[in-house]
Amino acid sequence: MDHVSVVVEDLHAAIAFFTELGLKADGEAPIEGAWVDRINAIDGIKVNITMMRTPDGHGALELTKFHNPPAISEEPKIAPPNALGLRSVMFEVEDVDDMVARLGKHGGELVGEIVNYENYYRLCYLRGPQGIIVALAEKLG
Repeated sequence: MDHVSVVVEDLHAAIAFFTELGLKADGEAPIEGAWVDRINAIDGIKVNITMMRTPDGHGALELTKFHNPPAISEEPKIAPPNALGLRSVMFEVEDVDDMVARLGKHGGELVGEIVNYENYYRLCYLRGPQGIIVALAEKLG
């Protein structure tokens, strides 16, 4: 897998959120033209994208801000964890509690609780930009 794409309203806030999580911006670009219109089957696309690389350099998130046409919201706007579609993106972190506190400063909110999974991981789900669920895992022992 090369990357996962997330459409956001506030590109700068999303960059700050994922930077706090440890990803690094690896290129920003305005995108428009016939090729992007054809691949998306939408005429007149104008977006800005920022690629956010994981610290190991193997994965990436593409953060996309639509200027034309405007982005649309699905219902419900903040989907519950059992909604169909992409469920979550998981990141391994050194300290779940610290990361939850740091991401909270960027709008991150716990979905449920931080739990201990069989003394192997401490896990939680947190809402990130546009309501996506970001899973955090801290390996124990």
